[in-house]
Amino acid sequence: MRILSPDSVRYAGGAGPGPGEGEHRVPAKNRWSRVVLPFDGLVPEAWCHLAFRLAWDADEAAGAALDFALAGIDVLSEDGSSLDFEHVPGLDRTLLDPHGVWIAGPAYLPAEAQGARAGLVQFAFRVPAPASRVTVTIRSWRNTRAFCVSEATLRQGAAEPPAPTQIPRARHRLGPEPLWIDHALVPGCGLVLRGQLYTPEPGSHAALARIVYRDRAGAELPPPYPGTISVPALGALIDLSAHQQARRFTLELQPPAGAARVAVGFATWEADGPEAELLAAPEVALDERMRLESLCADDLLDATDFLARLAERLSLPGAALAGWCPQPDAVAAFAPVLARARALQRGEGHRAAGLDRVLRLGAGPAWTLPDAPDWREDPFRSVPWRLEYQSLGWLGAMAEAPGGATGALALALSWSRANPWGAPADGLALHPSALSARTETFVRLLARAGRPGGPASLTLTGEAVRHGFALAEIVGQNTFGRSIHQVQAAATLRLVALALPLLPLSAHWLSLARAALGTGIAPLLDEEGRFADPSLHQRLELLTLLRALGLALDPAEAGEAALKARLERAVAAGLPRVSGMLDPGGRLPPFGDTPHGEDAAGWIGRLGTGANLVLTAERWSGQARPSRERPSQPRAETEAPSGRVDPAAGMIALRNDAPGRGWGHFACTFASQGQGPGHRDAGSFTYACEGVRWIVEAGGSSLIEAGAARHHLLSEAGHNVAVPDQRPAGSGPARYLGAERLTGATLHRLATGVHGPDYVHRRLFLVLDDLSGLAVIDRFAVADRPVAFEGAVHLSPEILVALAGPRRAMAQAGRARLSLSPVTLAGRAAGLTIQNGCNAHPGALRGFVSAPKGGLQPTSVLRYAFAGTGTVCGGLALAADADADRRLTALLEGIAPVV
Repeated sequence: MRILSPDSVRYAGGAGPGPGEGEHRVPAKNRWSRVVLPFDGLVPEAWCHLAFRLAWDADEAAGAALDFALAGIDVLSEDGSSLDFEHVPGLDRTLLDPHGVWIAGPAYLPAEAQGARAGLVQFAFRVPAPASRVTVTIRSWRNTRAFCVSEATLRQGAAEPPAPTQIPRARHRLGPEPLWIDHALVPGCGLVLRGQLYTPEPGSHAALARIVYRDRAGAELPPPYPGTISVPALGALIDLSAHQQARRFTLELQPPAGAARVAVGFATWEADGPEAELLAAPEVALDERMRLESLCADDLLDATDFLARLAERLSLPGAALAGWCPQPDAVAAFAPVLARARALQRGEGHRAAGLDRVLRLGAGPAWTLPDAPDWREDPFRSVPWRLEYQSLGWLGAMAEAPGGATGALALALSWSRANPWGAPADGLALHPSALSARTETFVRLLARAGRPGGPASLTLTGEAVRHGFALAEIVGQNTFGRSIHQVQAAATLRLVALALPLLPLSAHWLSLARAALGTGIAPLLDEEGRFADPSLHQRLELLTLLRALGLALDPAEAGEAALKARLERAVAAGLPRVSGMLDPGGRLPPFGDTPHGEDAAGWIGRLGTGANLVLTAERWSGQARPSRERPSQPRAETEAPSGRVDPAAGMIALRNDAPGRGWGHFACTFASQGQGPGHRDAGSFTYACEGVRWIVEAGGSSLIEAGAARHHLLSEAGHNVAVPDQRPAGSGPARYLGAERLTGATLHRLATGVHGPDYVHRRLFLVLDDLSGLAVIDRFAVADRPVAFEGAVHLSPEILVALAGPRRAMAQAGRARLSLSPVTLAGRAAGLTIQNGCNAHPGALRGFVSAPKGGLQPTSVLRYAFAGTGTVCGGLALAADADADRRLTALLEGIAPVV
């Protein structure tokens, strides 16, 4: 492990040195006030753990803000030039800095920090190759008083390959054979490509971009072309020089007359020349006058006026508008992707709205739509409800109900009048998920809008077009890369382009959407079935969207046939990795962000049927095979429980539902922690036996968007994990080390690095074959110094639990009982406590889980602690009866010498 300090410090926006040595004062000037801390000599492909002390003013009023301050990260090459990576594991994309982490307010720091008004802030990220430097910018954001930053250090371990759960980062290395990108053009409009080139050896001829224009028949137009040079054997090209290791470039292409498509090929000049790499696929946009912001300017245009403005920019007469409106029968032939995904998720029995104007959206209760909605309605103070309401997805079901088309059209036109672009009635209407779904709804309603060019048809076409502009900019700039929102936007843009074939932008939008779908799905789900998102619910939503998209793709189109085949392979590989986590009661473990009340088993059944997959219980389960045998232990005569041990999915799920005893289920997550700052749940688990769900996750209900409740659900305090020395978990690797068969049980081993390179952490699960008991054991090893850790397990709110002594707790649910006993293998036991509904301050919430209708509900959390020097090892044994307790004790005595 290496410990680095900042090379030098820079200030801006009124920031400057603090009162003490090594302190940096950041005043409350919002965003521009900042201290910049450079770190040099980093090892690529290794995890960094950044820590600093934060001190705040006694009169600070924003201490409970989750975005109190912003830590921005700029990843640099060896010569200090910025590298525009699409994704840095452990970090989010931000606006002012390429990547970053929101710093929660001081109210979320440990209790001992409150009196001292100073505490430790830390987070982690992985440095992508070829970067070797970073600058960390601590910005003012919500703070109302100045704060001080001090003792900033960066600890870094050794470089290591990505965890098996991580999808490898695609790298675009260039050679003499061009990497071609093909796009359709808008008549009379230029095309702009923006990207970044990296080369370890800067030079005046680092790489080139070959340019080829073609007409509508596909014939190549001969050069010269505006803005290019011609070289024998290469044709028209643009030189991409690089005077630093990284260079951002902008290609402003001006197509010659008659050009309908352009192909841009990125390549090196020579086969043995300097290396070159595109850090990401270039962003694609139309020229400035065809951007949505330029088209709307400061005017609040209605849908029809927007079409008129567009025709003017395209130098077309106003009479062209009616020609852009599609024939209703032609629109009806196109399959809606997002609506079909919703049907797969919710089932045919789901009814969003009918002639009675009663809406049932999301998890909200029935609500009667006003006769004249103003589109600001928020009856349940629910962000998910508002998103679905503003999506207008429910209008599609209303329009398809007998006699419902007229009412659905009237409501769509009402929404359009109340929401001129740039002044939405509800700001959530611009959320990407609502934007995509609403666009699809407008296109679907065009099939029922009557005469093309009529008032309703013209308004709906105008809405589809201006929504299409927004989607095209999202897709072309990869605004929500590595997110389901990006796939939704691309799928919907494809539908708009197909439904409006006479619109001059349709061919460009179609090529943009197909290219984005071709490159944007692999980072979310590869053909081996690995997911980027650790949430089972989000994985299932992605599978559903991809299945619906695959059904909509046209295999007769060459570009879509290959994509359809890829989607089918990815869904077939990914679906068993989700369905295999189901417990016998039909629920998925609530790891990651998960709403309440989903019928996961029914959803998976519909998805499996739609995907032509036979998802029987046997297909869901894959036997957990041992990785090695312990010679000192006789082989068990019983088989391991059914289930899945899936290192690539980052999860374990074991089930037992033998006759004569209630069913049992054990699930654990070690999914990659590198997607971004999210749930700190590496190694967390759930447990059920005798049909009782004893150990639960606090959950990550999507009904909770902000505040102390959200912070609790994301933090390690809301999960069944262990924390050493009160050091919160960060992003980092988590790996499955293998399974070992013992007598009547299986031992599963995990390794995590979420607490930093100075802790060697192992988590073991000893699971009895009949799931009547299990033990969770943690081992923390450090340099020769004292070390302590505290573990926690959350029990279901309906469970009664009490301490039966200093070394045992008893839980009861009806006639079923569960004993919970600390086990010490190295070091000493340091306490056993129960907390329920503790709420001393925002950062000290303990004993809460997410409530079905939003917010938190109290429950019991059992906390057990151990301490030692150098190495400490201990855990908790859970047993449903005396026999299970006895067997666990014997097995733990056998494995203690080798843990």
